[in-house]
Amino acid sequence: MPDCTRHPDSTWSDRAILHVDLDAFFAAVEQLDNPEYRGRAVIVGGSPDGRGVVSTASYEARRYGIRSAMPSARAAKLAPEDAVWVRPRMGRYQEISKMVFDIFRQTTPYVEPVSIDEAFLDITPGKYGDDDPVATAFRIADEVAALGITCSAGLGTSRTVSKIASDRQKPQGITIVYPGDEATFLAPLPIEVMSGVGPVSASRLKSMGVLTLGELAQLDPTTARELLGSNGSVLVERSKGIDQKPIAGGSKHASISSERTFSSDIREPDSVRKAVDLLSTKVARRVRRRGVAATKVHLKIRFSDFSTRTIQQALPTPTNDERRIAGVVMESVAKVWTPGVGIRLLGVGVSGLTEKGHQLDLFEPTIDEPHHPKTRTTDQLLTSIDAVNRRFGEGSLRRGATIVESITEDPSD
Repeated sequence: MPDCTRHPDSTWSDRAILHVDLDAFFAAVEQLDNPEYRGRAVIVGGSPDGRGVVSTASYEARRYGIRSAMPSARAAKLAPEDAVWVRPRMGRYQEISKMVFDIFRQTTPYVEPVSIDEAFLDITPGKYGDDDPVATAFRIADEVAALGITCSAGLGTSRTVSKIASDRQKPQGITIVYPGDEATFLAPLPIEVMSGVGPVSASRLKSMGVLTLGELAQLDPTTARELLGSNGSVLVERSKGIDQKPIAGGSKHASISSERTFSSDIREPDSVRKAVDLLSTKVARRVRRRGVAATKVHLKIRFSDFSTRTIQQALPTPTNDERRIAGVVMESVAKVWTPGVGIRLLGVGVSGLTEKGHQLDLFEPTIDEPHHPKTRTTDQLLTSIDAVNRRFGEGSLRRGATIVESITEDPSD
């Protein structure tokens, strides 16, 4: 549950910085790819028989005191008998990481990676889109979960606040700190939670009776410099929630996509069509959110034997209509898939984004005049559907064809 000090319907009135951290990322990917590992202590890293080091430990392993950077030999002494030891597969982790960062960049161009499994996002209303930051944070978490892994996130008005907030409710938690509540949120927390306060600095502060960020915030500039050096005044400001450092980024990305890995392979045309409809709807909604239209449509399909095919098809005119996107994708599917063959993953994407073009009517797809009354009606319909989903949550209103139980992810993912 989110940590909200105000009513969740409060209007966000300041910068909105989101920090997202994937939960036990490497171990989570191993549990995703190997369902038999779920619920067990998974340790990713070097061999315990040599001088290996733990890279990532699942939350099940952490209950035994196993942590990242711990010598594998020590971890082996703490681990339960049924622990799973896995060598890192960086190629696979990078593949999943790219999917996650695609979700980020489909939301905002202001994405600053910290590592393969962590990033800051600037989702300030009006800077790139008008969506409510709280709703955006939950949507991103849901889309990451749809990949089969989870994340923890913190939302605040600065990097400092969002980073600290994302650690408060791990795993799979979202902590919201509304504008004006920064100092109250930070005050009771121990000084060690702030980046920049290392063991030496913490020792000096504690020797002066400074144990919390609230106490750090009350230091005068002279004392702060004596205890913390030239960075002292900055740390005091940050302990109050004052941090205007911007998020790097800002370039518009040229593609939007959505993928789904199925809990069990799908093999029937109806299931494939419904999956394509759902993915196309998600992609089209993001295209409309940007106020652009796409000129190319992409299909990614992974079969049960893990072989993968991708197809790109150009459009004669730009579109941001899910039905048109889905139609093109299904044409591509027919070129590479035979009903009955198992499909593990489907992905729908668009590229060649350009200024908003006209819609094709949902019921009269041959109409292509941008000012035709039916086209205007379709524009209004899609805009209204988007507005309802922004207000009440993703998926609150959608076409019946996209409602399908067979493609719902296994909750244990």
